Amino acid sequence: MTWTRWWTLSPPLTGQNGSQAGNPTWEGRVVAEILVNPQAAPLDQPVEVQVVGLKPGQTITVQLSTGERASHAVFDADDRGVVDLTRHAPAEGSYRGVDPMGLFWSLERTGGKPGPTVLSVEGVGDRVLDRLTVPEGVERQEVRENGLVGTLFAPEDDGGDLPGVIVLSGSEGGLHETDAALLAAHGFVTLALGYFGMPGLPEHLVDVPLEYFGKAIDHLSERAGEIGVVGGSRGGELALLVGSTYSQVKAVVSVVGSGVVTQAIGPGANLLQKLSYEAASWTLKGEPLPYLPYEIGDELRARIVNDEPVPLRLAFSTEDGIPEDTEIEVERIAGGVLLISSGQDDGWPSTELSDVALRRLKDHDHPFAHEHVVYPEAGHLIAGPPHRPATEVTYPGPGVTFSGGGTPQATAHARADAWKRTVEFLREQLGT
Repeated sequence: MTWTRWWTLSPPLTGQNGSQAGNPTWEGRVVAEILVNPQAAPLDQPVEVQVVGLKPGQTITVQLSTGERASHAVFDADDRGVVDLTRHAPAEGSYRGVDPMGLFWSLERTGGKPGPTVLSVEGVGDRVLDRLTVPEGVERQEVRENGLVGTLFAPEDDGGDLPGVIVLSGSEGGLHETDAALLAAHGFVTLALGYFGMPGLPEHLVDVPLEYFGKAIDHLSERAGEIGVVGGSRGGELALLVGSTYSQVKAVVSVVGSGVVTQAIGPGANLLQKLSYEAASWTLKGEPLPYLPYEIGDELRARIVNDEPVPLRLAFSTEDGIPEDTEIEVERIAGGVLLISSGQDDGWPSTELSDVALRRLKDHDHPFAHEHVVYPEAGHLIAGPPHRPATEVTYPGPGVTFSGGGTPQATAHARADAWKRTVEFLREQLGT
């Protein structure tokens, strides 16, 4: 283990003049210091923090700041004069309980400008952390050919033997480059693939041809071995759909996704107009795929009119059953399927919609690994890399504020576990 040290004074001698074993001293006194392991690391890698050389029982406040966000936690040093964030719970602060990454997910907006990530303890010192969105040793290459819009990430000198993973965004469109870059560092060639909402692509999530994803699979196959697909929310629905359409896909991870094809998100100046646009999200061979339509009820309208946070799950009704022709034929996927959902998902009923996929896999005795993991207290925002702020349970939508549901702590912990499961599942199924 390599610890990065920060002293309050000049680097002192250690283990002399009666100091505590391993703690620095200065003129016979133990000097408090911050230990960070590691100082620079990919965003999805946890950080271990200790403050040593304190007086037993001494109270300190550990603070984390990114300029625009801040968090803090108050600790009492143990009988060795140590505060260890991997073992100790704060007496008060931005989070509760023993949580090594609590300071990171509990960051709240300050109104300030973005700056460096600084860990500090008053009277002890501070340390600048480097949280890498593109890990060292990962190459980035834009893809703008054959109609594809994406970004390729790969470990340097990968040798062409690594498996490939297509990373899909959700209803926000665009590219999930950070997700793809971090996954690449775990031994994959990844392609963050756009499919709407970018130049050269459909403007809206309407009539997107599945053949486009077949081109992406072919493109990635030129650089990688076995292919997997990962997506969150509407991207999770799409990941299952792509896997069931193309036999080259050997692993699918759907995070807060759906085993049911759902309605398009069309043009419009506000949410009601977008939801009222009756069209398919996806087409195959020029034909629109059947879909579960939105239901715009009184409660949903009232939330919008009253400018209250909108749980979009209200637009999805499964009480009268789900038309069978809208169910994704996930049993056709030629590989493993990992379904991940949240029990308090306000974005849409991801647990119920994912259960549809699990039922079909079980009914057809799917010969590959398949599992549905549910986080009971988590909200919608669990997709993507961990250790990012989770304090906001709402997020902006078209003329509205969406409710994500869940609690910040449960959502943060679910995000970390879901990411870990995703990496492990892809490794197992694709053979890194």
